[in-house]
Amino acid sequence: MTATYGNVTGEYQALHGAAAVVAGQHVLVRVSGADAATFLDSLLSQELASLADGAVVRSLLLAPRGKLRALLWVTRRGDEFWLVGDVESGAAAVEDLNRFRLRVDAEIGVPEPVFDLIGPAAPDRAPDGAIPAPLGRLPRFFVIGAAPAGVEPAGELAYRAVRVEMGEPVMGEDVDEATIPQEAGLVAETVSFTKGCYLGQELVARIDSRGHVNRHLRGLVMSENTLPPSGAVVVHEGADVGTITSVAESLEVGAPIGLGLIRREVEPGTDVTIKWAGGTAAAEARALPLL
Repeated sequence: MTATYGNVTGEYQALHGAAAVVAGQHVLVRVSGADAATFLDSLLSQELASLADGAVVRSLLLAPRGKLRALLWVTRRGDEFWLVGDVESGAAAVEDLNRFRLRVDAEIGVPEPVFDLIGPAAPDRAPDGAIPAPLGRLPRFFVIGAAPAGVEPAGELAYRAVRVEMGEPVMGEDVDEATIPQEAGLVAETVSFTKGCYLGQELVARIDSRGHVNRHLRGLVMSENTLPPSGAVVVHEGADVGTITSVAESLEVGAPIGLGLIRREVEPGTDVTIKWAGGTAAAEARALPLL
């Protein structure tokens, strides 16, 4: 992934104010066959058996014990289902779908790269067949095939800043296979509580009905112009309460920012300290999205 194409500020401003295209962040997996709908519906957290042609939903692929395996967008296109996720989610989806594909008529493709087209002008620049998948308040489309003509590219640094602002986690970076869906704050958008059984359902349903989680995905806004390294420890009242994961410079927030899974007693608005070898930074924990 290219960090920048030479002007991080210009790329960031295009993502917020016009449109830019980002490569290398997401992949698409095609699932086809007569049993594709019922097969996916039995594994993913969202209602898919009745998904209309062209409709798009967010969904999760969970491990049998209810922890995260993949963060996905799912759309139905004719006889196929297209699953889009970050690179790690795409690989996990292919691995798990093939593992559970027993005596069903379903074919799972290999991950294909897609482009992210992001920004207020994205709806006017998206080609036919692009998949709408908003990034927080910003329009975003996943584009299959060639990058949209005439749209400037944005690199990893600008994209990460926007992604952190909007509170979108990446599998393997901000959340992992030890993360419970409710910790990531994604359940309202990704889980159907009216469909039948799916893989990992028991833990999600139990927490929803009578439990709570001990961590929450939070935004972290630095109180000084210091960018902590990913993996730095978040400290509150002398105790380690989490780690900072994705970090970026945000022009819109006006400060360095980050994401982190933080202990639930650290409410939004709480002052914390970020510590790492050789440095510290004061910060404030905030609810997501940051914008």
